[in-house]
Amino acid sequence: MLLQRFLAAGTVLVALPLCAHRACAHEGVGHHGGRLADAGPYHVELVTKDRRVEVWVYDAKEKAVSPAGFKGTAILVVGGKPARVVLAPAEARLTGEAEVALGATPKGVVQITGPDGAAASGKFN
Repeated sequence: MLLQRFLAAGTVLVALPLCAHRACAHEGVGHHGGRLADAGPYHVELVTKDRRVEVWVYDAKEKAVSPAGFKGTAILVVGGKPARVVLAPAEARLTGEAEVALGATPKGVVQITGPDGAAASGKFN
């Protein structure tokens, strides 16, 4: 009887997805060649070049969302130290400039606050 319960529990665990949609980094490359991550109800695309940080916000269907009314912060690790970059709307994205060169794929997090005041964050490994 105990063996049957164990096997049934194992079957249920195998049937579950390995990660929930919002808990895992979004796979693939974004429309602008950057990395994608889930951030609450949004997807965010992170592109870094030299000291510049650019973040595009997309809805659940990966349609671009206007950055008007959004604000954000990118906290990226450079040389083992965090670099905080304030992000502000500019054209079709959020953008900011770090005090140091970031490299093409820094690890860290992008925190955004929408026009409604709701906050979300996307993690980049």
